[in-house]
Amino acid sequence: MTGPYMTDRIRVALTGNPNSGKSTIFNHLAGARQHVANYPGVTVEVTQGTATYEGVRLDLVDLPGTYSLSAYSPEERVARDYLLKEKPDVVIAIVDASNLERNLYLVVQLIELGMPVLVALNMMDIAERRGLSIDHQRLSELTGVTFVPTVGHRGTGIDTLRKKILHEAGTGRRISAESIRYGRDVGTEITALESLLDEHAGLWEEYPTRWLALSLLEEDSEVIELIERKAPNADEILSQAAKGIERIHAVAGSSAETVIADRRYGFISGACQESIKSSVETRHIFSDKIDLIVTHRVLGLPILLALMYIVFYLTFNIAAYPSELIEDGLVELSDYARTAWQADPLQPLNIRSLLVDGILAGVGGVVVFLPPIMVLFMAIAALEDTGYMARAAFVTDHLMHKMGLHGKSFIPMLVGFGCSVPAIMATRIVENRRDRLTTMLIVPLMSCGGKYPAYALLVAAFFPLAWRGAMLWFIYIFGAVLAVLAAKLLKSTLLRGEAHPFVMELPPYRMPTFKGLLIHTWERSWLFLKKAGTVIFAVSIVLWFFTNWPSPPREELAQADPSEIRAAVLEHSVVGRVGKTLEPALEMAGFDWKLGTALIGASMAKEVFVAQMGIIYGFGEEGRSLAEQIGGDYSVLAGFALLLFTLIASPCIATVIIMRRESGSWRWAAFQWLALTAGGFVLAVVVFQGGGLLQALWTGG
Repeated sequence: MTGPYMTDRIRVALTGNPNSGKSTIFNHLAGARQHVANYPGVTVEVTQGTATYEGVRLDLVDLPGTYSLSAYSPEERVARDYLLKEKPDVVIAIVDASNLERNLYLVVQLIELGMPVLVALNMMDIAERRGLSIDHQRLSELTGVTFVPTVGHRGTGIDTLRKKILHEAGTGRRISAESIRYGRDVGTEITALESLLDEHAGLWEEYPTRWLALSLLEEDSEVIELIERKAPNADEILSQAAKGIERIHAVAGSSAETVIADRRYGFISGACQESIKSSVETRHIFSDKIDLIVTHRVLGLPILLALMYIVFYLTFNIAAYPSELIEDGLVELSDYARTAWQADPLQPLNIRSLLVDGILAGVGGVVVFLPPIMVLFMAIAALEDTGYMARAAFVTDHLMHKMGLHGKSFIPMLVGFGCSVPAIMATRIVENRRDRLTTMLIVPLMSCGGKYPAYALLVAAFFPLAWRGAMLWFIYIFGAVLAVLAAKLLKSTLLRGEAHPFVMELPPYRMPTFKGLLIHTWERSWLFLKKAGTVIFAVSIVLWFFTNWPSPPREELAQADPSEIRAAVLEHSVVGRVGKTLEPALEMAGFDWKLGTALIGASMAKEVFVAQMGIIYGFGEEGRSLAEQIGGDYSVLAGFALLLFTLIASPCIATVIIMRRESGSWRWAAFQWLALTAGGFVLAVVVFQGGGLLQALWTGG
């Protein structure tokens, strides 16, 4: 034989749901050379046959009809055992095209098994009579699996199927099971189990570790028995699986098996939504009826924007009171400490100043924003758990493809609303190097949780309460728009290349559980608090020291007015001197040396901006809140320019480090930091200078 597959024999297994036309397809392929026998050890019948095509012998096995590979019935067990142990060169999954979503569940499980799959899209005549138009090429692009339209009883498509068998066997291609995602909670448990299973991977070479991990979470009795029999660390593996099952149930309110099944159907639903059109009125399940509205080509985007506006409106209005309580408490504590704990005003480096002006002002200034952050995290968790976030990605998919961005880039970009570090790591699902680099470079434009305290402080400082939710909504949406435009620019210049198709999973809508929302909210809030208690705490001490050292001579401070001592110390310190050096350039954007030093600190972690402003102004100074003090020193235009600069510029040091690791080059990490920082500063200057000019023209000044 000529071609890529240099052999004269190919083993082919046929599988599919009952009544999918599997036996008819088998008869066409095998002809008269077939026989029926019981599979060893069971009474289930397996039909075997042979055929020759273009000089290659096809050894065919017609496995018993089955809806899944869960091994609950003898038929399922036979089909799964044969596939795992015999390792056929090609597996043909015969699916009923008129009932595609149900039939594709088995195909998804074959992908999870790491099988070389070829799908016969059978009964196409019935599908067409029901008004269904199936784009089989689009299905192939989205799933990575080859689909061949057939009409079994007529023999239509059989010759094409034979050619595809030779081609698939020749390439030896297997679809990556990682293309099917199970959500953050299930994915975390899969990863944990895989790491334990990989410690003794040689014991189960015939079983993919990812499939074993999934089966353990589904409480597959045969896989549990396999682990108990073979694994030296069986107790540890099974204990981890039990904990994972418990955690998934606690978060989702359903069994791990149900959640995994929902994710599989989500993958299927996303693929079918993009490749099947109906020309007649058909019945829709509950999720489909909702999707007709929320994923509508015209209504989908306004609904998404409206929901995001509601989230940010609630974030400010619900959390305003508890935030004020925390801030009032910190102000009273600061006032009490200053009154009860006397310190020499001519000696800035003292313990009271460290505790009050350093730690309390720095860490406390960040902790004030815990309530709105918790509300924001809970709202996002609710949108994720209901299944809407997948629809949000689906709604914007068409636009993003026009910008040249890979469909899979949606996942890390959504993760970027939590933190840029895991978002950049999540780009590993994007196979194409150029598309992955593009995604990594634009991820920091998605407003992470670390930026929220800075946003909240600046919005509170410069805008009335009624406008704060709208401004926060604007800055988040503006960042996403900038990310899209930056992707278009990169894909048109440095990283040219075509975007590849992608299945956007549409899981069934679910009512989120209160316990699940609390767990997700607490997990993210705890990370915020932990950063405040470690990174922000340490940086606050360093910044406090350099805002007070070196101190002016005592005699110089003694001659100053008491109200001017703090300002004199700041200006004489390292921080003050750095700020003064940068001030001529910063003034173009409406910033001064105080803001400059806070922005330098923010390059370590975005929350440090708030900490540094708290250290500079102090809690309770002049009897006003930190937001009130900042709002009194700068114009609204400067505040808006500062918001935009905070959104775009200087990704935190953790983002720079992970960018270097994931891109494999300091060059890309440096490019990202410099390009975003320069771009942010230029935009801030344009907004401040342009706004000032428009204001002058408007007032006739």
